[in-house]
Amino acid sequence: MTPSKREPRGQVLYWISIGATIIGILDSIYLLIYKLSGDNRMCIGNGGCHNVNFSPYSEIYGIPVSAIGIAGYLVILAVLLLEPRSRFLQENGPVAVFGMGLTGVAFSAYLTYLELYVIHAVCPFCVTSAIMIGIIFIVAIVRLVRQPTI
Repeated sequence: MTPSKREPRGQVLYWISIGATIIGILDSIYLLIYKLSGDNRMCIGNGGCHNVNFSPYSEIYGIPVSAIGIAGYLVILAVLLLEPRSRFLQENGPVAVFGMGLTGVAFSAYLTYLELYVIHAVCPFCVTSAIMIGIIFIVAIVRLVRQPTI
């Protein structure tokens, strides 16, 4: 039985992680649709999402950053959903989510730097994604600290 199954607080943290991951997936899908469609009606706010999503930094080797985000969030979600079903993931899932969260936070920090200091525009959907990966990372730290040693 996983630690999160035994502790109500662990269960809450688990579901917070899943919720933040699902919001991240939906947000990234929205950004990918916007990137592929170019429909400026989807850009809410000050128009910053257009400047950010059509900047040279919005793709890596031709792959939209939002598609990379979708892939990352899906892997995190898969680990979280399989965690209760796999002894290996019961023991290693929290550290895997921590590693992916750390990578995501570092990448989001780089993208936020680009938004603020290079592109000079802020995309509210990108900020949402940065917040979601931040939540996933913080919850992963708490889950690791609370995880009993085996």
